[in-house]
Amino acid sequence: MKIPARYSNLLFGGMLSVIMVTIISGTVTFINQGYDADFFSRWFRGFATAWPIAFPSVLVVAPFVRRVVSRITV
Repeated sequence: MKIPARYSNLLFGGMLSVIMVTIISGTVTFINQGYDADFFSRWFRGFATAWPIAFPSVLVVAPFVRRVVSRITV
C-alpha cells in the first residue's frame, strides 16, 4: 500500500512522534519508578498523555527545523 506524497509531512510527524514518545516515556517511567508488574500500564499511560502533545508539536516544529538545517549545512 502506498500513501500519496501529499500526506508525507503528516506521516513523518506521526511516525517520528510515536517513536520519540515511546522511547522517552519508557525511559522516564523506568528511571522514575523502576520495572515491576505495573511497568507497562504506567508506560502506556505516560505515552497516552505525551503523544497528543508531541504529535502536533512535531508538525509545527519540523518545518522550522528543516529550514534551519538547510541554512547551516552545505
